[in-house]
Amino acid sequence: MARSTLPGNDTEVPEALITGGVDTHLDVHVAAALDHIGGLLGTESFPTTPAGYRKLLAWLRSFGTIGQVGVEGTSSYGAGLTRALQAAGVTVVEVDRPNRQVRRRVGKSDALDAVAAARSVLAGTALGAPKAKGGNVEGIRVLSVARLSCVKARIQALNQIRSLVSTAPADLREQLRSLTIKQTVATCGAYRPRAGSDVETVSKVALRALARRVQYLDEEILELDARRTALVAEVAPALLEAFGVGPDSAATLLMTVGDNPQRLSSEAAFARLCGVAPIHTGSGKTDGYHRLHRGGDRQANSALWRIVLVRMSNDPTTKAYVQRRTKEGKQKLFIMRCLKRYVARELFQLLPQPQQPLTQ
Repeated sequence: MARSTLPGNDTEVPEALITGGVDTHLDVHVAAALDHIGGLLGTESFPTTPAGYRKLLAWLRSFGTIGQVGVEGTSSYGAGLTRALQAAGVTVVEVDRPNRQVRRRVGKSDALDAVAAARSVLAGTALGAPKAKGGNVEGIRVLSVARLSCVKARIQALNQIRSLVSTAPADLREQLRSLTIKQTVATCGAYRPRAGSDVETVSKVALRALARRVQYLDEEILELDARRTALVAEVAPALLEAFGVGPDSAATLLMTVGDNPQRLSSEAAFARLCGVAPIHTGSGKTDGYHRLHRGGDRQANSALWRIVLVRMSNDPTTKAYVQRRTKEGKQKLFIMRCLKRYVARELFQLLPQPQQPLTQ
């Protein structure tokens, strides 16, 4: 923190810091600046370009030394701004969208949202560190997005093949209806329909197009899987070696943590992020109760569920635990929740601690 000297006195006092807040959008970011006691210094709009990021930073610095900047959507619309601010040495805090009750009371505008972001940082209610976006985990996320798109398109094409087969002319339908879906794709992909406009010929043309689309998507998925698995193995080889953890689950957990796992202070924070940490509830005579946490990253929660399911079927230690808890009268869902918490504690120790550079 910068310091200044009082007039006529050699005593140095801390210089008041400026707190910023940014409401992010696709084309424009709206920034707000507050002084050290929460007074509004101004609001301004900036384009979402490198030059706009520099102008936003210069505008905030025109009010004094920047302490922290709260940014909405650090992993979406605010990703570019977050990288620019961090590169300039500014501390960025991830901010959730404003409370709906507050919006109903005071209204909604970009400037109000920016001010609310800054006030949440100043008040200490926003404490989350944004995910880093320049390492191997970001590469895993990008590959996962492309893979998911391929999988969805493949499922859509397969459903369309099934639909066309069920409504095809009798001879064609009888030829394909007894085949497995894999055999159907291979058969339809090898069609060489003759010229003509009758229903059977046109159906073969459509089936061939869909089948070849599935075959192409299968090749894309295999290529993306190979690249993603290689990145996961480079970032967290110990995570892949854990019982029941496959490339998909490992990739999901790494994406949840990001390229800077040091932003998680403990394994309890990781469990809370994955939605497997029980939440304290109750008041008065009912104080001391806990309930299921339905927040957190649901994809990470699903990954832990898959790992637990595999261990319940194949891991002797987990099977013994399930048997013991079942004898105590616990239901399967309760047992799985406990196991997910245990797995989160175990896997947190296997996460990479230093930030991984992006492989070229």
